[in-house]
Amino acid sequence: MNTSTITFRQPEDLHTHPATAYWRKCQIKDLLDQPFLDLVFQAAQVHRTYFDPQKIQLSTLISIKTGGCPEDCAYCPQSAHHQTDVQKQALLDVDDIVAKAKIAKARGAGRFCMGAAWRGPKPRDVKKVAEIIAAVKDLGLETCGTFGLLQEGMAEELKSAGLDYYNHNLDTDPERYSDIISTRNYEERMDTLAKVRQAGLKVCCGGIVGMNESREERAGLIAGLANLDPQPESVPINQLVKVAGTPLENAVDLDWTEFVRTVAAARITMPKSYVRLSAGRNKMPEAMQALCFLAGANSIFYGEQLLTTANADENDDADLLRKLNLMPL
Repeated sequence: MNTSTITFRQPEDLHTHPATAYWRKCQIKDLLDQPFLDLVFQAAQVHRTYFDPQKIQLSTLISIKTGGCPEDCAYCPQSAHHQTDVQKQALLDVDDIVAKAKIAKARGAGRFCMGAAWRGPKPRDVKKVAEIIAAVKDLGLETCGTFGLLQEGMAEELKSAGLDYYNHNLDTDPERYSDIISTRNYEERMDTLAKVRQAGLKVCCGGIVGMNESREERAGLIAGLANLDPQPESVPINQLVKVAGTPLENAVDLDWTEFVRTVAAARITMPKSYVRLSAGRNKMPEAMQALCFLAGANSIFYGEQLLTTANADENDDADLLRKLNLMPL
């Protein structure tokens, strides 16, 4: 595995780099165990140290190649291993993607994120995706891609085309990774993250909660993210969207306070990162989202569709941001 540009922080860093300290899983578990309002208050203080609390980063996410993925991620309706309603779709044309990007920009999005259902792209795929990235970049948008595991040289090619961010989530606690995905391992994720960093790309890396994990396992997810060196510039926190036909369709509902606690822990441990409310937000009441923003979330996916699942209504989002006096970056 390439470890030249991305590593885990070490315990001794706790004293020399307090803003980006090494975090033990047990320390984050202690954070999550704090009284709820104390934890939110602490996270809000950290947030205000590094960010304007009235500013929100808006991103739009679309699927540019849908379904038929050979991975068996237990949460994903695009997996070829699961019987879902998602229809397999080839890579979209450049013109179609650019048209969607123009709409996203007109509606206030500053970043355009594109996902493709691959284990990882082939060289011919990268050439096509590079053309798409260049066309979107020409619109004046930040670009982000989530295309799976990368081979040598691919990250550099995407960077040259104008890609700003690469999304590659750690998904869950490394100790239970194999319970969620068996077709790849945690080390392969780290290897791609190393390639991305070596190419000079910014990293978007987060995970999913609500997959029947314990609070301690949520602490393990946050520890895995916080101890990446450097820390991710963007950290999407997804709440599981239960889709019929996937192994997690009957997962136990996560209490809303546990989600807010997770956001707060992400903010405290990754003080300079953008923490994004991602999948599942369309099911979150306004008051819950407001508490997430108070606890340090400062980015959302904006638009009524994510890759294959629904997102919050744009008009409802606009109303909520207005009520909370929040403004797009």
